[in-house]
Amino acid sequence: MASSAASVLKPVAHEETLNTGLDERYCAEMSEMLSQILVSTYQLTIKSQIYHWNVVGPLFKSLHELTEDHYNALFGSADIIAERIRALGHLAPATVGEISGFSPSGKDVDHGSAISMVKDLVADHEAAVRVMRKAGVKADEAGDLVTADMLTARMTFHEKALWMLRAIITQ
Repeated sequence: MASSAASVLKPVAHEETLNTGLDERYCAEMSEMLSQILVSTYQLTIKSQIYHWNVVGPLFKSLHELTEDHYNALFGSADIIAERIRALGHLAPATVGEISGFSPSGKDVDHGSAISMVKDLVADHEAAVRVMRKAGVKADEAGDLVTADMLTARMTFHEKALWMLRAIITQ
């Protein structure tokens, strides 16, 4: 999944002192990781909705319904991720430069067959799981149980999405 805004996403602390037992440096690093996860979540939300609108062929009904379920769940998860960034003492992406990566570029959207759309979504969900797993391990090592739990829930969604998407195209 393209992450053109990843280099722009530097967490900005707000005027508040946190005393939750988490190191300030860790909070800044995790906020940056979560900001990148937020960007990729939005990209996958939009891509899922684009495929929902444009899928054709024998897989239409199943893929149309599945992508609708996915983009609704992904949209809801964006709020959860952004609120965790805030709880860690940093601002969620807010400037035009920071949110410019929320939408996938035209070259990142497959306008081919339903099967190629599913394969593209599989690749994006797999990429999301890899990044979230890395962040989850870091959160767990830092004793940040809330972020680790949130990321576990997000990975659970993505791994289930992978199972369902693969089931559609497995012969």
